[in-house]
Amino acid sequence: MQHAVGSPLPPPHQPGQGPHAGWAPAPHQPAAQRPAPYQSAAHPQGPHPGAPRRPAPVPPPPPGFPATPPGPVPPAPQQPPASHRSPAPQPPVPHPSTAPQQPPAPSGPASAQHAPAPSGHDATGHVPLPPGGPVGTPAAPPVPAPDPSAATLAVLLIGPAGAGKTSVAKYWADHRRVPTAHISLDDVREWVRSGFADPQSGWNENSEAQYRLARRTCGFAARNFLANGISCILDDAVFPDRPVVGLGGWKRHVGPGLLPVVLLPGLDIVLERNAERTGNRRLTDEEVARIHGRMAGWYGSGLPIIDNSQLDIPGTAKVLDEVLARAIASPPSW
Repeated sequence: MQHAVGSPLPPPHQPGQGPHAGWAPAPHQPAAQRPAPYQSAAHPQGPHPGAPRRPAPVPPPPPGFPATPPGPVPPAPQQPPASHRSPAPQPPVPHPSTAPQQPPAPSGPASAQHAPAPSGHDATGHVPLPPGGPVGTPAAPPVPAPDPSAATLAVLLIGPAGAGKTSVAKYWADHRRVPTAHISLDDVREWVRSGFADPQSGWNENSEAQYRLARRTCGFAARNFLANGISCILDDAVFPDRPVVGLGGWKRHVGPGLLPVVLLPGLDIVLERNAERTGNRRLTDEEVARIHGRMAGWYGSGLPIIDNSQLDIPGTAKVLDEVLARAIASPPSW
């Protein structure tokens, strides 16, 4: 069965219906081109308008299906006019999740017309960005240097006789902004009035025992001061080559936070200052020279050393503050 190009297709065949059921051609199709609703060999030009329609022959059933019982065939329903006809069913639209992926649009002259003009810099949206580069790590804020005049400290001032240990320690304790005590080992040793073992008479068992007792007493007092927020500065002639009077005992009695500093002026300065002393504090020149030579072993020990040969007491105390500030930031290993 042939249909004119541009006319809608007839509805699907239903049982008892055929191509003769009649359906209205497209309204825009000219009447001269519309196909005849029915043609037969007896009437090539179609039936007479007033003649009754004959039922279409029923095709034989497919093999394996029962034949339709004979009987009157119900008339085919009349199709509504084209203006009242419902639109043809549309194929189902697949869900976006199941829709097949469309291939990317081909790049060519057509797409190049809508592509933005390339720029010399990277861009995000419509905001051009500067060229990329390494981002430096922000510098840490400067850490203020510790103030030794306001911190609670325990300082051990070491030096030979005549180095000025006691004078500098008293001045430094007097001019601090926080409570500070001065503890001199020689003063504690002289607390023993009867039976005092004078070291000028020689180093023996009695003098060593009294020295250990005085050092332990100084350490006990220093710990009590520190526990109550009071700094302390101690002075002693500690020898680097004698473990009996070495730093180990002071560290054990005061604590690991003890900061040792060495005062070591020249030999001529030490002899001059020793000559100004009186009583049992004054030593012979030979003994002073011997002690001074043994104190030279502190060089290379890692402890801070102050040569106060050309410094007065206030100047030496100022340098001591500077040395302590560095020692607080980086404690010495001893």
